[in-house]
Amino acid sequence: MDNLIVDATRDKIFLTIIVRGNLYTCSHENSKINFEKLMVLINEFLKNEKCSLDDIEAIYVNRGPGSFAGIRNSLSTVKALFLTKKIDYYCFSFDDFKESKTTKYVDVPQLCVKYKIKKNLINPIYLS
Repeated sequence: MDNLIVDATRDKIFLTIIVRGNLYTCSHENSKINFEKLMVLINEFLKNEKCSLDDIEAIYVNRGPGSFAGIRNSLSTVKALFLTKKIDYYCFSFDDFKESKTTKYVDVPQLCVKYKIKKNLINPIYLS
């Protein structure tokens, strides 16, 4: 199962893809310009890893806490992918996984199953 993980809650935008058991990551400056072209960044990342949106079975997006603009843009992008490509998404927070001693992006899909994170549900956590 190929998964895409999007995290734009912090000072960097992190993209992670788990493809055929391999893990690939990239990061970009968390800026207004990159928010506006988040879909372009995702497509370039997938292309660099010889993958496409058609290969992605699920998207995991960090819902916060964090930057309002980062969360809003990443959730909007993922929701658009759900509507256009029918790719299910899971909105997680690392706070959801507090019981896990260490949490890495590669662990997110299994932790969403373990902690029964509902798919296609948006519930952002913004920092004030």
